[in-house]
Amino acid sequence: MTTLMIQGTTSDAGKSTLVTALCRWLTRQGVAVAPFKPQNMALNAAVTIDGGEIGRAQAVQAEAAGLEPHTDMNPVLLKPNTDIGAQVIIHGHPVGSMDAVAYHAYKPIALEAVLASHQRLRQQYQTVLVEGAGSPAEINLRAGDIANMGFAEAVDCPVILIADIDKGGVFAHLVGTLALLSASEQARIKGFVINRFRGDIALLQPGLDWLEQHTGKPVLGVLPYLHDLHIEAEDAVNARQPDKHGDALKIVVPVLPRISNHTDFDPLRLHPQVDLQFVGPGQSLPPADLIILPGSKSVRSDLAFLEQQGWDADIRRHLRYGGKLLGVCGGFQMLGEWVDDPLGLEGEAGSSAGLGVLDFSTRLEAEKRLTRVRGRLCLERAEVQGYEIHAGRSHGKALAQPFALLDGGEADGALSNDGQIAGTYLHGLFEHPEASAALLRWAGQEQAAALDYPALRARDIERLADLVEQHLDTDKLLKLCGITQ
Repeated sequence: MTTLMIQGTTSDAGKSTLVTALCRWLTRQGVAVAPFKPQNMALNAAVTIDGGEIGRAQAVQAEAAGLEPHTDMNPVLLKPNTDIGAQVIIHGHPVGSMDAVAYHAYKPIALEAVLASHQRLRQQYQTVLVEGAGSPAEINLRAGDIANMGFAEAVDCPVILIADIDKGGVFAHLVGTLALLSASEQARIKGFVINRFRGDIALLQPGLDWLEQHTGKPVLGVLPYLHDLHIEAEDAVNARQPDKHGDALKIVVPVLPRISNHTDFDPLRLHPQVDLQFVGPGQSLPPADLIILPGSKSVRSDLAFLEQQGWDADIRRHLRYGGKLLGVCGGFQMLGEWVDDPLGLEGEAGSSAGLGVLDFSTRLEAEKRLTRVRGRLCLERAEVQGYEIHAGRSHGKALAQPFALLDGGEADGALSNDGQIAGTYLHGLFEHPEASAALLRWAGQEQAAALDYPALRARDIERLADLVEQHLDTDKLLKLCGITQ
């Protein structure tokens, strides 16, 4: 049973992508492989088969390995709810909110959870592919590290270091990272991968030769820049989208400071009939057919931010002109009269007035609802499936006209009497082709086509595995994974 770890010189170097690619490539070889990330800081989460939550990237990696996502694949998840604090989730369930100092003291307990999950995976799979976090060369985070070399040293595993050449300075990133590691950590690095290269590889070869001579470590391969690649982001909002026709449905999503599960909107970003725009601080919400208020890890503070930006006035003007409004999870809670957080689960305890466009209120409770659901929208009776991750419980008259009816008879969300405003707790609802098309028709795209988003994701996972075959030293990779041929 072998563990191989992928670490990066920076955030967004390609760690998640490479682990995804290797999971599918090894699965093609008949290897039983599982993804693992000891500690993840992200607001994009997925609900697991055992009823917990993990980082969204690990759920995609599980799909690449042909597995259902499980909490052991990401035993520690940190979900920031302020600039200095985060909700700490261990084995899929919250244990409380901590600032950096408190979490540093808690790390020995977190490490126990990490090692227990890793051991369980090692007992079940031939290879465990581990994704690091950020960079292993963050000097201020070295003490008590459980995310990078601290973990690698604890389980005695080899490491591949990946760097993004598209950002520039790739050789400085690799050599500098290596120089800041201890001698034992340097010995763990068994090779380099360079990511997102554009151009003629012959022009890069002198640099690769120098790198191998200078460090004594092999370059395991150079991965090309893939255009039109879509793999769900671990945390950063991906605002890139293909060019759209002028008659595309215009959808606007305000980017809140604690926006969560913005991957909900990836199917819209990729839809050929949708012009999706993320709007950041300092910008007014432009004219649109549909405004979507996204999920939030700190609903009350994000509500205050929304008002500071003047977006509440933009939303009311949008409604006066007949535009549609949809709230998802925390965004749904914002549509009501009040949001109450008596326990201070998402920040300072207290209550905040909502936008008041639907007649209901929400109270945050200690027990978080984590579940996968199926059902039908009350719009066109379209089939829908998704997942819920929220601590809020909503009550009020508006819920008598629900957004969806779930299997088992439970109702979800609300739909206004005039059909102009809708809210739901369902994440992932745009991934289902039938539900997505029905919602686009509701928003004004009368000829909306059904986009098979899961098929697009599966296609790109296969493309990544093809890159491993074509551009990496597969013999060395198999040896590092403990597989002999």
